[in-house]
Amino acid sequence: MGTNSTDKKPRSSRLKKWSKELVSIVILMTLVSIALDWYRSTSMPSGEAPSLKAMTTQGLPVDIIQQSQEKPVVLYFWATWCGACKFVSPTINWFASDHQVLSIALSSGTNERVQQYMTAKEYDFPVINDTTGLISRQWNISVTPTVVIINKGQIESISTGIITPIGLWLRILFA
Repeated sequence: MGTNSTDKKPRSSRLKKWSKELVSIVILMTLVSIALDWYRSTSMPSGEAPSLKAMTTQGLPVDIIQQSQEKPVVLYFWATWCGACKFVSPTINWFASDHQVLSIALSSGTNERVQQYMTAKEYDFPVINDTTGLISRQWNISVTPTVVIINKGQIESISTGIITPIGLWLRILFA
């Protein structure tokens, strides 16, 4: 019995040490992520959202300023070749079932190729295919994924990189 109690003490102490280290790493990563988000968004538009009137790959007309007058709009800049987008797109797809979402595919090929990708991944959110890069230049987007929250024609939030469902929900809540 004496060996069991001494074995458990070091295990408990090691678990405590690992837990503290894990919490420290999570806090550090969160702070770095927030700092990177802020730094990347400094070159992006703020205040009034640039006009965006276009057709989706499904042939539907879109006016982002008009849409955002009723409810906030999640504007999602992504690409078929983007590694981080593979983690964010499922969140956007889930979110699109209850919220206004519009996505812009950057440098992702033809409309047919983008639609094939969307079908293969079972994504249902609307897509504008930015084949010329005009939209991404107007919005000064240089990083994918980028999520912009627009409310009543105003940019309320910009986030780059991976975003969680809770993070996205909170951004909409405070928009």
